[in-house]
Amino acid sequence: MCAVTTTVREDLAHRIAGEITLSDDPGATLKKWRTDFNISQTELAGAIDVSSSVISDYESGRRESPGIGIVHRLVTALLDVDEARGGSHIRQYGRVLSAGFESDIVHDLQEYPAALPLDEFYDALDATEVSEGKWDYVNGHTVINSIQTITRLSNEEFYRLYGQSTDRGLVFTNVSRGEGPLVAMRVVTPTPNAVVLHGIDADDLWEHAPALAEIDGFSLATSTRDLDAALADLRALT
Repeated sequence: MCAVTTTVREDLAHRIAGEITLSDDPGATLKKWRTDFNISQTELAGAIDVSSSVISDYESGRRESPGIGIVHRLVTALLDVDEARGGSHIRQYGRVLSAGFESDIVHDLQEYPAALPLDEFYDALDATEVSEGKWDYVNGHTVINSIQTITRLSNEEFYRLYGQSTDRGLVFTNVSRGEGPLVAMRVVTPTPNAVVLHGIDADDLWEHAPALAEIDGFSLATSTRDLDAALADLRALT
């Protein structure tokens, strides 16, 4: 398990504070980070000794945008709560950074201590397999924003998404039909053991997707489960 380091924590603190301060809607940005950390308004309010209505007012825009001092307290509280829980979100940010990616591209990158049966991986995502692959296990997972990945990464950078092992599951979010991810898989070698297209049902899948997955030998599945809940269960696999 990657330890929480002062450098990673400080870097993440600066990133969150900067996003909130520079945002056109600071309350919405605060809410995004709070929910990303799975922290309730009540819990965050308690950490900075205010009522939960204060947090609610900031996030809804009913209260004037928080100043630098308040932003610092809020960000510190978010990280303190996460660290008290074991620091999973701070460590995940460190893993994404060490792989050379921004967090808007990579939502999660994990290596498993032992091979995980593919059906358990799919259970965490409530995924439906539409094309069977050659392998029935994964050794890790990477959850990526499909649009950001396809438009911003080179082939070499895409390969780094595999982390320590290509025997993993790649989860593409923000998928409309699946053309982009499946075409990308055709030009990237080697391919992963499994690909999950998140945000669509099997009925909405691009008609050629199963055939392309079969050619490359990886299992293909779709999922519409809430992303935050899915990420929480995926992280629990480690």
